[in-house]
Amino acid sequence: MSGLAISTSGLVHIYRSQGHDVAALSGIGITVRPGEFVGLLGPSGAGKSTLLQLCGGLLTPSAGRLQIGEHNLTTMTEPELDRMRARDVGIVLQGAGRNLIPYLSPVDNVRYAQRAASRDRSLPAPEDVLDLVGLTDHARTPLPSLTPGQIQLCAVAVGIATFPGLLLADEPTSQLDHRARDEVLAAISTINTSTGMTVLLVTHDPDVAAVLPRTVTIRDGRIASEGRSGEEFAVVATDGSLPLPPHVAELLPPGTLLRVTTTEAGDVRLSPVQQEGQS
Repeated sequence: MSGLAISTSGLVHIYRSQGHDVAALSGIGITVRPGEFVGLLGPSGAGKSTLLQLCGGLLTPSAGRLQIGEHNLTTMTEPELDRMRARDVGIVLQGAGRNLIPYLSPVDNVRYAQRAASRDRSLPAPEDVLDLVGLTDHARTPLPSLTPGQIQLCAVAVGIATFPGLLLADEPTSQLDHRARDEVLAAISTINTSTGMTVLLVTHDPDVAAVLPRTVTIRDGRIASEGRSGEEFAVVATDGSLPLPPHVAELLPPGTLLRVTTTEAGDVRLSPVQQEGQS
């Protein structure tokens, strides 16, 4: 199995709210290489979950381009999207219970998740999937007897039941204690490194974000910054705009004029210009 790449350009999603059109995403451009583990960060309502659902074919883009591996999601029909989700893209929705059938054991939940894809290709044994997330000893334990962390691990197992090329996980560590959070994150990291599966994970937890190899922060429906190995970088958008990091934006009131200069060494400098009437 190999991971699937993600590529978007000018991605827009508009929805109706109280009779008005609201842009949840406004021209998102992002590239994720096969096998990468990327975290989506940002405040509530920024567009993180919307982007995740678009990548899973659960929402339809209003405009722009969205490519998952060889799948062009802007032109696919509903039956084609269903087949993609059954085979190539695993989704872990926020709230572990939304991913599971409560009266089935973990092993039967995984087996149920494999039913569609098993018709045309060989799949791993459900027990092997559970072993990958550390639930071997609880394969047949009733879900109500599991801890919240174990239930979330079961949800992750269901998400990777078909060994897809892409795993989309929406807040998989929320409402867990630190120990359970770390176990879930470690399981997803193991999946990524041992199978080559691409992982796109939404989180609001700074402790989770701190250990991810790459993060993308979304604010107001746009890419605001990227993090690599703990260092944050501003990102120049495809239209040439440059969102400033929050700690810099706080120093520059809206309407501030910035002089852009370059040095002989190739450095770019932004210098505020004092306008008439300013003290």
